[in-house]
Amino acid sequence: MASLRDIKNSINSTKKMSQITKAMEMTSAAKWNRGVMNAKAFVPYMEKIQEVTASIAIGAGGVNHPMLQHRPVKKTGYIVMTSDRGLAGAFNSNVIRKVHQTIQSRHQSKDEYAIIAIGRVARDFFVKRGMNVILEIVGVSDQPSFESIKDITSSTVGMFADGTFDELYVYYNHYQSAISQEVTEKKLLPLADLSTSHKLISYEFEPSAEEILEVLLPQYAESLIYGALLDSKASEHAARMTAMRNATDNAQEMIKSYSLKYNRARQAAITQEIAEIVGGAAALE
Repeated sequence: MASLRDIKNSINSTKKMSQITKAMEMTSAAKWNRGVMNAKAFVPYMEKIQEVTASIAIGAGGVNHPMLQHRPVKKTGYIVMTSDRGLAGAFNSNVIRKVHQTIQSRHQSKDEYAIIAIGRVARDFFVKRGMNVILEIVGVSDQPSFESIKDITSSTVGMFADGTFDELYVYYNHYQSAISQEVTEKKLLPLADLSTSHKLISYEFEPSAEEILEVLLPQYAESLIYGALLDSKASEHAARMTAMRNATDNAQEMIKSYSLKYNRARQAAITQEIAEIVGGAAALE
């Protein structure tokens, strides 16, 4: 049986841990609020650029661009978005498990796929297993700007245009609520589906539609990646906030359990001392 000192030390250490997890929960709550605002603020831009791109690509008719056309798939690209650190529940493991299972079921060798890892957890997981990671970025800000990931987005889109891979998927946690995030698979390239809920607008092109799309389509594809990253970051902060809240609640339950053990042990020690005093007094009579 643990001594009173051991139980007391356990209570103190658990209290300190609960203070840490509570502080981390509050920090994640502030980041979560900003992350959700960033993701929602990006939606109008995404809708507008999709509307303009669809209007030009569909309205012009007969436009021929490599990013709009399917081609025989010899190699598939996978963008995997995770965080740089843990303590976020199943946020990272759910995405990694989904991607790993997909690659194992679809491909027979490393030559058939390429991984673009955004986040240290994804990078370390796939590199450790010898999988084909061709691009990586770690240390992404909790509130990322487009400039901070422009190099990897432009490189990824450029590799599709160069034929490094023939299709591109992104895997990330889609934010649903503070307690719910859904692992999402989205096909980014080729841009076969440019449908939009808005009415297509007729544009007069200067220069030609082909020249406009040459600039617009890569920007649109890059914005899809950035939008997914903002969504993933909002999910990360929500998952970490929930995980830290659960950790704090568990610590409080442990403190109650330790306190009960401490009081019982203390009462038993007092009872033992009283019994020894009474026994000693009786022996002297």
